[in-house]
Amino acid sequence: QVQLVESGGGLVQPGGSLRLSCAASGLLFSISAMAWYRQAPGKQRELVAGITSGGSTNYADSVKGRFTISRDNAKKMVYLQMNSLKPEDTAVYYCNNRGSFWGQGIQVTVSS
Repeated sequence: QVQLVESGGGLVQPGGSLRLSCAASGLLFSISAMAWYRQAPGKQRELVAGITSGGSTNYADSVKGRFTISRDNAKKMVYLQMNSLKPEDTAVYYCNNRGSFWGQGIQVTVSS
C-alpha cells in the first residue's frame, strides 16, 4: 500500500521560508519520479516541481529561483525548500509520485 505523508507546512510571513517534507512508503522509491503540486482556493491543482529518479528537476515558472525540490532515496523522502515566499504561494501542497498516488495535503499560508 502506497503512502505519501507530508509535513512542514504552516503560517509564514511574506519573504520567509518553509521546508516541506514527504515520507514515502510502499513504492520503489529510488526508481520513482516524484513531484509537489499545490491547489489554492478556487483554483485548479498545479504542478509546482518535479524530480526524476536520477535527480533531474523541473519547476513551474512562478517558483523558479525560489523553490528547490530534492530527494533522499535512502530515507525515501522528498523535500520542497520554499524561499522568498509570497502571498500567492498560499495553497494546500500535495506530494505525488507522478502517478495516481497523493498525500493528504498540507496547508501553507503566506500572510503578514
